[in-house]
Amino acid sequence: MRTRPLKVALLGCGVVGSEVARIMTTHADDLAARIGAPVELAGVAVRRPSKVREGIDPALITTDATALMRRGDIDVVIEVIGGIEPARALITTAFENGASVVSANKALLAEDGAALHAAAEKYGRDLYYEAAVAGAIPLVRPLRESLAGDKVNRVLGIVNGTTNFILDKMDTSGAGYSEALDEATALGYAEADPTADVEGFDAAAKAAILAGIAFHTRVKIGDVHREGITEVAAADIASARRMGCTVKLLAICERAADGASVTARVHPAMIPLSHPLASVREAYNAVFIEADAAGQLMFYGPGAGGSPTASAVLGDLVAVCRNKLGEATGPGESAYTRLPVSPMGEVVTRYHISLDVADKPGVLAQVATVFAEQGVSIDTVRQQGKDGEASLVVVTHRAPDAALSGTVEALRKLDTVRGVASIMRVEGE
Repeated sequence: MRTRPLKVALLGCGVVGSEVARIMTTHADDLAARIGAPVELAGVAVRRPSKVREGIDPALITTDATALMRRGDIDVVIEVIGGIEPARALITTAFENGASVVSANKALLAEDGAALHAAAEKYGRDLYYEAAVAGAIPLVRPLRESLAGDKVNRVLGIVNGTTNFILDKMDTSGAGYSEALDEATALGYAEADPTADVEGFDAAAKAAILAGIAFHTRVKIGDVHREGITEVAAADIASARRMGCTVKLLAICERAADGASVTARVHPAMIPLSHPLASVREAYNAVFIEADAAGQLMFYGPGAGGSPTASAVLGDLVAVCRNKLGEATGPGESAYTRLPVSPMGEVVTRYHISLDVADKPGVLAQVATVFAEQGVSIDTVRQQGKDGEASLVVVTHRAPDAALSGTVEALRKLDTVRGVASIMRVEGE
């Protein structure tokens, strides 16, 4: 074993960063044995230096992150500050000054991953980011390495614990969206401002990263169709239950049947209770992968939190340090297919549409005519009504999203349709 330690700099020392530092200290001997050399925490860049950080030598704390990146003796930088800037500039500076990087920054990777990979390649450094997608769940490395010889056709997953907790509580307790969000906040699953989670931004960033790796093409967060869960009502949950389904916020990345394009989307969807993802409860994450040779694979576990995320960070740290000792680098970006990302309108899916209609003869025939004129086939219809008002629930067969959207717009123009109560896609069949 080499006795001279590999030096590690930590950018950020919040929930994840402090846990990374703790494990590096308490598991130092094991990490050294696994790597082949000891690792030493050589500096920690923070915004608030006065904050007490248990187990970290105060002499390591600095507010000058750029100077830390420019020291020249840092072997690996662990970036857990998040956001676009200054993270992007600091990572680039780290590459320029001889360090490889381990990052948990999904937003930056989904926005500018190509440029970061190019910088890493230019300077002969590693860029690893297992922790950016689903906490402790191994996803990036299996897609990038274990399935490198296979053809991945679909990635379907629950990649945000906050929204899964909210939807699960709505399903199991009958709570409304606001009540379930309040409970998630009280338990620490939701931030004071939950927008990134409940509006699907967090899941969309992860979908972009997964699609890029799975299909060997470049997918940015702007390419991902995004819908959140704020419009999901208790009535939608109840309707799903009557169909033998449950509602999940899904990240769905697919290769087109002809192999000429890919799609990436995040939205709530009904999935059958028989699907493996339907049993994923509370704040857990799970991702279902379909590949030509491997078939169907599922990865499940805690997708967020200090310890789970730190586990993924440290796994990357071990891999990057081993590469350093071997004077090698691991896999970089693979974007050779250069497949275009198709718009949501071309995605073929099913719909569950709930309509408020007049309770009188001929309404169902009018509605069915609209679907026929738009080229959308109806699978099932359920109608209930009294006192001159009725609800009509239509589940379609698979059709292009644009055709289904056109159907909804045409339905709104019918005099007998009082309103469209809810629209939700049906997936997982």
